[in-house]
Amino acid sequence: MVIPDLRELRRLTRPSRPPAWPLALGAAIGVALSARGLLAGRTTLPRDAVATVNGVADYERAVADVGADRRDRAVGEALRRRVLDRLVEEELLVQHGLALGLARSDRRVRAELTAAVIGSILAAPGEEPSDDEVAVFFAEHAELFRGPGRVRVEQIFFGAARADEAVRARHRLDAGESFAAVRAGGDPEPVPVPEAALPPARLVDYLGPTAARTALELSPGQVGGPVRSGWGHHLVHVVAREEAATPPLAAVREEVRAELRRRDGDRRLRRYLDELRAAAEVVVAEEAR
Repeated sequence: MVIPDLRELRRLTRPSRPPAWPLALGAAIGVALSARGLLAGRTTLPRDAVATVNGVADYERAVADVGADRRDRAVGEALRRRVLDRLVEEELLVQHGLALGLARSDRRVRAELTAAVIGSILAAPGEEPSDDEVAVFFAEHAELFRGPGRVRVEQIFFGAARADEAVRARHRLDAGESFAAVRAGGDPEPVPVPEAALPPARLVDYLGPTAARTALELSPGQVGGPVRSGWGHHLVHVVAREEAATPPLAAVREEVRAELRRRDGDRRLRRYLDELRAAAEVVVAEEAR
């Protein structure tokens, strides 16, 4: 349920510092009149409720929040009524949307509703992993916490209009000509690649995503391409690779703990879904099994 921005309500109701006693008296009279006007003739309202919409009552809290947010407690009847009207109209739209079946037929509504339910399940506190559990999990799954490694590459670059020459350069390399000799016929690199091993993210900065992905798939000594990018055409040569080292547990302890929490949340969600399925009548067509 959406509650109006209380900062906006504060702006709308900011007083111009009149004497204190008329404000207090006016607030008391406003609250009394509001309650009398809203509750008059309604004998079926739940206790402390301000209004119901088709039997649904959830508005006493919202209107009370408006009053609680005002430090001088001088919330006028008109403002309270406006907040209440907005909430009532919102509830009417929600109920109408449910009656129209939007929770089932509208993919966006279904996705948000599903996400909200999953979020409520995962938000419930689970068991906090102990230091021993963290250490054991890290020992068994250390590869999950390794860095991406580094790759040293060099390239031969041709501008966008020289696609055919890039293909011929590849043929020359395949025929055994040296990379340096073929490279002499290329164009200046738009972003010169440094003579150093780079992590994948930095490699993208120098080659673009497609050429970087090609380089990461190669072994030392191999050549890939030509690969087209927004700059032109790339022939990439992997000079060397540095495999990622496993970090010490002390450096990634919180990452390990977070992974354990995530897996615990997945297990709780799986149990919840299994319980829902067990309690439901699910019929699947024979040909779909």
